[in-house]
Amino acid sequence: MRVAFDSRAAADRGGIGRYVRSLLPALRRLAHGAVFEADRPGRADVFHAPCVAGALLRPPTPMVVTVHDLVPLKRRGELLRAGLRVRLRSLAVERAVRLIVPTRVVAEDAAELLHVDRGRIVVVPEAATPHLGPRSAGEVASVRANYGLPERYLLWVGDLEHPEPRKRVAELAATRRRLPLVLVGAAGRWVRELDDVTVTGQVPDRDLAAMYTGAHALVFPSDDEGFGLPPVEALACGTPVAACDVPALREVLGDRASFVPPGDLDALVAAAEAASRPAPAPPAWSWEDAARATWDVYREAAASRGPAVPRRASDRR
Repeated sequence: MRVAFDSRAAADRGGIGRYVRSLLPALRRLAHGAVFEADRPGRADVFHAPCVAGALLRPPTPMVVTVHDLVPLKRRGELLRAGLRVRLRSLAVERAVRLIVPTRVVAEDAAELLHVDRGRIVVVPEAATPHLGPRSAGEVASVRANYGLPERYLLWVGDLEHPEPRKRVAELAATRRRLPLVLVGAAGRWVRELDDVTVTGQVPDRDLAAMYTGAHALVFPSDDEGFGLPPVEALACGTPVAACDVPALREVLGDRASFVPPGDLDALVAAAEAASRPAPAPPAWSWEDAARATWDVYREAAASRGPAVPRRASDRR
């Protein structure tokens, strides 16, 4: 079996890029040359689009698509300009013989919003990259000095190029707190206009690991997630997590985080500032586990009869 893996999203600076950069090497170690990079199936037995943007409207071979979340469909009012693009991508995703999703929450969303049979959806969780783990006091001090970070701080990690209402970063910045707030991730100009925060921009993994390790806690105010990778990464570095109690985060983290009601940022900051070490261990799932589960999905896809045929509109009622 030969699998064409569309790796173009590896350049993405958010969670999708992290997914591609973590899963593809693990697949290569597992499959010994059977997985190759291509944005079209060619002569492959299976084509994998690791994000919705890479899904093909007319796939000539069985296609697997990874759906990380369905925020654009769930929150149309906040993403009006994406309307036509979202509809076309949704139609392409419907033609996949298998969908990979990171949580049961996204699986249910996909079944409801994409009109995909539940039997075609497979949950394959994500994991912290092996490069992220606890760093020494010396490494933490060096990174703190290089980026001008305070001695004690709360940390937020994610993509900040465009404001997303669900992430609630501006509200978090305006929430009263005792500890300084450090924001890490590719940042647009809007972020640098926020008051009373330190913005580092995108940082390499070795520095990110030290920032996680040196933080008092990770604070995660999002009110809608498909998986929530930064909390898992923080736990991998030994850092406590305070998060809003949304279904996907609860599924992934269980009792490993301090949860507060969604939208209560005062309670969120209070929980983060009250956090103490040692933090719980992260979920045991690894990218090697994800690669094995993904390879099983490829086998199922290759055994199918070909590209899926979307259900007719009358069948969706």
